[in-house]
Amino acid sequence: MKKHIPIILLAVLMLIPAANVQAQYRKKRPTTDIIKDGENRRQWLGNKADTSWRPTVGGLYEQVTLPDAGKKGKKTEPIIDMGGKHKVRQSAYDTVWKFTAFDAKTFYFIDYDYNKFRALKWQRDKDRNWEEFDPVMDYLASAGRIPMHICAIFAVNPTVTDKDLRDELIANAQMEAVISLDYFRDILIEKEMKNKVTYKVAEIDWRYWKDAEYFTEPQPTQELIRVGLIVDFSSKKVDLLPSAAKGSKTFPDIKFLPNDATIQDSYLPEIESLASYLNEESGLEVLLTGYCDNVGTETYNTGLSRQRAVEIKKQLMRRGIAENRIEIIAKGEDDPVGDNNTLNGRLANNRVTVVIQ
Repeated sequence: MKKHIPIILLAVLMLIPAANVQAQYRKKRPTTDIIKDGENRRQWLGNKADTSWRPTVGGLYEQVTLPDAGKKGKKTEPIIDMGGKHKVRQSAYDTVWKFTAFDAKTFYFIDYDYNKFRALKWQRDKDRNWEEFDPVMDYLASAGRIPMHICAIFAVNPTVTDKDLRDELIANAQMEAVISLDYFRDILIEKEMKNKVTYKVAEIDWRYWKDAEYFTEPQPTQELIRVGLIVDFSSKKVDLLPSAAKGSKTFPDIKFLPNDATIQDSYLPEIESLASYLNEESGLEVLLTGYCDNVGTETYNTGLSRQRAVEIKKQLMRRGIAENRIEIIAKGEDDPVGDNNTLNGRLANNRVTVVIQ
């Protein structure tokens, strides 16, 4: 028995590092903000080019000419319905390589796989190889106590159309990004850097992010795309993915009579005003969400709420608004604003909300 004691002690000592690693994963980590779907939007492709590209039935792409809008020298939107919520363009952000010193008023994009923070955390070398992230680390080290906002951004490949799979990929990506940023936080603590850093994670739409390059460059094959990092150096709270619709005009709900999808004449001036605004602001889109009261089956109410939004969409298209700029959602009897047990409450619930995006 005595001759086996050294072997047992050696085995115990070998297990201690593994236990410490597991403890790192088990400990409660600080909260990192997750930017939710639909919160951040930005115009895709813009209105500067005379030509663009659109997908054909066979999956290839053909060049199309954009007609002149005839107002303020702008061009109309390309006729492409790619869907998606996050309309953030890579071209909206400067790359980190263009500058030797950073500007607090500018967002910087770094094409960097943030998952590498894990490997860097466990490197024993004091001077790590940060690759594309080197300028940021040099700036943090030289500036001293400079505040920084950092946002890890990812995308799900547009070829993934299964909703359950997309939801699973998004949840896994958020968790992975939070852990990766936490490793970066640990590195800063280890290096005794006093910089105040806030952390965020956001999903973007790969098609909007790549802008026109989406149609000309080879597409990634992986289901989950680690797009990179957006950084900003300022003491103010900032929105790293600003909305193109921020500060846009608001419009009232359009009401309907119970069990009816006919637009009342009294609301036609509101639709005219909405169409005029969209024609002037060609970079914006509109979301029409239909609702109704709880009288009738769920299927019928969902269909009725959709038809109400469709009727408004038709009116906007007759006034020159491109179909791809109008998004429709049917909520049926969900999210009531009035009491369905009263007539006034049911009248309030039969509506279509108008949101500029």
